[in-house]
Formats: sequence, C-alpha cells, structure tokens
Amino acid sequence: MAHAIWSGSINFGLVTIPVKLFTAVKTDELSFNLLHAKDEGRIKYERVCSVDGKSVPWDEIVKGYEFEKGQYVVLNDDDFKKVNPEATQSVDILEFVELDKINPMYFDKPYYLEPTKQGRHAYALLRETLEHTNRVAIARVVIRTKEYIAAVKPIDGALVLELMHWASEIVASDTLEIPSRENLPEKELQMARMLVDTMSVDSFEPEKFTNNYHDQVLTMIEARAAGKELPKAKKAPARSKVVNLMDVLAQSLEESKKRRASANGKTGASKRRKTTAA
Repeated sequence: MAHAIWSGSINFGLVTIPVKLFTAVKTDELSFNLLHAKDEGRIKYERVCSVDGKSVPWDEIVKGYEFEKGQYVVLNDDDFKKVNPEATQSVDILEFVELDKINPMYFDKPYYLEPTKQGRHAYALLRETLEHTNRVAIARVVIRTKEYIAAVKPIDGALVLELMHWASEIVASDTLEIPSRENLPEKELQMARMLVDTMSVDSFEPEKFTNNYHDQVLTMIEARAAGKELPKAKKAPARSKVVNLMDVLAQSLEESKKRRASANGKTGASKRRKTTAA
C-alpha cells in the first residue's frame, strides 16, 4: 500500500478539504555502483579541502553562497530557519484558470490528492466543478521546507496536485536561433499534412511504448549474472541519403502507408482468429 508523503488540506474560499498527498509517477532508471575493476570494491569519496588538500569531517562543513568569484557568504541552520516558509499543511488556492491558457512547460511533477473520509464530499464537488468549467486551480503549497506554485487538476476521477516551475525558471525561446514564420511551399505543406494524417491515431495509448534500453540492460545483467554472453548488437540500418525535402516527405509517406497497411492486416488477422475460436 502506498504511503502518503504529506497530509494537509485544500483551501479555497472558506471551504477546507482534508487530503493526503501520494506520489503519482516513478522512474525506471537503473542504479549502478562504481567499483574497483581489480577487486570489485565499492568506490568511496572523500571530502577534500581545496586550500590545504586535507580530508574534512562532516562537522567542519558549512554551506556558503558564492556572491563574487572566490567570495562566499557562510550560512548556518539558524539562518535558513529564519527564511523557511511557514509549513501551513495546506494547498491554498489563489485563482482558477482555463487549462489551455497555461503553457505546458510550467508543469513539472504530479502528485495524487486523496481525501480523508470527512473530505470526500467537498473533494468530489471541487473535482466536478473543475471538470465542468475546464479550469484548474492555481495554488501555493509548502512541502517539507520548500514553497511551490502548483495546479490542482481533475485527472481520471482524481484530483492531481502538479508542482509547477516559477516564471523565472523558464528559459525564453527567443534565446535560440529559431526560423521565423515564413511562407512555405504549398506542396511541401500538403505532403507534410498527408504524412501527419497517415501517422495519426484516435487516442494516445502509452502502454504501446516500452523503454527498450531499460529492458535490454536488465536482460544483459541477468545473462551476465547467469554466466552467459549476449549476441552482438545489430547495427541500425543506414539512413537514405535523400537531401531534397519533397523526396524525403514522399519517401516517408510511402513507408508510413506500408506500416499502417501491415498493422491493419495484423489486426484483421487477429480479429479473424478470435472469431474462429469463438
């Protein structure tokens, strides 16, 4: 059973909804240790002073902010306590806004909000209201000792608290050399739209996509642990050296049509087998 990482309430107006916060995503990253190749001993790291070159124990280490090159302001635990945001244990809703009015780049990390028994009715009321109005709630919340701006969204029957980036954290696209909006050749646009049409699906099904690299590394680890060797990896087929954009689009469109026809053929055969079996 999942464990709540935070307990508090959603507050908007005079309405209070007691809730618990649960992690909504997890990573599949593999963790590796650094070892000594000679004897497989774990590698340890020492904290070494850049001035005297000596190892430094934890009780002699402080935090410092470099305000100028080589110049630091040293801070201690009491300094941080003075500026820690007040842990109100609440998601304080500040305003409501239509979801499509928010740049998706602001969204960062989602968490599930689960109501306590006393908060179920108010929770459902807020969820239904957000769904009906196609709005999300913008709120402030303090988790542990850090303050966040966040959005409360209805997703798949649950309310989700999605932490957001502050405006100062978003890098503006005008810092990049991006081509201006220009009049593109109509034939290229038509061909590109046809390619998009042939590759389009009715709905996004994330289950179709798997982390191939993650699975292959695990398979390799299991084989090595069992004393087996894996076959050499296959080289990816060389890409065609077509340089004309129209030719590239035409070639891509043809390959997309073939893949779709093949996929439809497999689906049809699968349906026929099920019908026959029935």
